[in-house]
Amino acid sequence: MAKAGIRPEQPVALVTGASGGLGQSLAMELDALGCRVAVHYNSSRDRALAVAEKLENPSVVVGGSVASYEAVTAMYEEISAALGPVDVLVNNGAIRKDGLMAMQSPDDWREVIETNLIGTFHTARVAVGHMLRQRWGRIINIVSPSGIIATAGQTAYGASKSGVIGFTRTLAAECGRRGVTVNALSPGFMITDMTKDLSDQVQNAIKEKCPVPRFGTTEEVARSMSLFLDADYMTGQVVSIDGGVSVT
Repeated sequence: MAKAGIRPEQPVALVTGASGGLGQSLAMELDALGCRVAVHYNSSRDRALAVAEKLENPSVVVGGSVASYEAVTAMYEEISAALGPVDVLVNNGAIRKDGLMAMQSPDDWREVIETNLIGTFHTARVAVGHMLRQRWGRIINIVSPSGIIATAGQTAYGASKSGVIGFTRTLAAECGRRGVTVNALSPGFMITDMTKDLSDQVQNAIKEKCPVPRFGTTEEVARSMSLFLDADYMTGQVVSIDGGVSVT
């Protein structure tokens, strides 16, 4: 049986969507764990630069749509030139365009799938070769309770995140023998740019359903990064940090 490789002393970590609330916390946690972080953004360059300024280790800011394989390839080349090839990939970048399916725009539905699901394939596709060659790597895909339990109005978002869970498990089966683990992190509801538009009524309903009756913080979720980095024997799993909402 092939032996796993050695974890780099200062792994290069790419966090997509790192200009947002959770992405910023993930980038800062990985930096605290000794990683050199590539801070990705799609449209908010100023916010991404602000995140990079908070990091202690060498970092780089990169932009582009993960829905475009060409853009992702160019981004990966930029990261490799600045920091080296990616050892840790955190697929956090995602969009949400909610609406009842019977009235939803096909273009909106397609955009969610292309960004959240196909974008995850794009970033993993460019990064996994190096990981397999060095026999060590981490791919962490951010999913959602909406990919596990039904949420009306989220057929696109739910389908995209369910797809990422299936992708995670299958890629884990392909990569495990070469020291590359592939897992998913399912955060609960947090106050971020993606949830701040929820009405007080909806927020209260969510809290009442949750065994831990509050929204989580991005910092609480980001603390899971040490587990994903250290756990050589964990792959193909969905780790839920959601206050128990996915089991109710």
